[in-house]
Amino acid sequence: MSSSIQLESSWLKVLKDEFNSDYFKTLKQFLTEEKKNGKVIYPPGSKIFAALDACPLSQVKAVVIGQDPYHGPNQANGLCFSVNEGVKTPPSLVNIYRELETNLGLPIPSHGDLSHWAKQGVLLLNATLTVEAHKAGSHQNKGWEKFTDAVIDRINEQKSNVVFLLWGGYAKRKGKNINRDKHLVLESGHPSPLSANKGHWFGNKHFSKCNAYLESLSLTPIDWSEV
Repeated sequence: MSSSIQLESSWLKVLKDEFNSDYFKTLKQFLTEEKKNGKVIYPPGSKIFAALDACPLSQVKAVVIGQDPYHGPNQANGLCFSVNEGVKTPPSLVNIYRELETNLGLPIPSHGDLSHWAKQGVLLLNATLTVEAHKAGSHQNKGWEKFTDAVIDRINEQKSNVVFLLWGGYAKRKGKNINRDKHLVLESGHPSPLSANKGHWFGNKHFSKCNAYLESLSLTPIDWSEV
């Protein structure tokens, strides 16, 4: 990450205090040192803030909260649960697609790139925005969680009628302070095979519930299909 933060302007404005904070400066120093020491970090620097870049604050309709970027080569593209085209669809995303098929009758997409969701106002936010190659969770507790808490806080405070999709215990804890009086919060188990196959994911109907809520407010629903 370069010394100057390159980020979509509306987010840069509302997150200015975070970027100027001591914890974020420490985080930047950590990432700089990791790179100096030859560590491979995912996603590439230009994609670290891809979720925010693709979805300006004014356009956020829904928020999906993930945990870590994927840590394999060419997987992470800065959007939670999403991988680059040409990369095998990960198990959690396979289950997301299976629920979409059951819930909305949509065909299983041929790739795992979710950027078409992001462009419609779905903020696909990981709690931790970077990871060392092949080391899951390696950049946890370095400051990213505080930063992404701030992102969620800004949405919670400055917007109304956003749908928060909280999948699994981690996402539920991260969304515990969301104002349920002015936002729709949908919770279920995590789509990972471990949780989904225990009956905590399939059948949650989150995608249709999200769209029904948006349509009730005369907002354009999300086209969850492959485009």
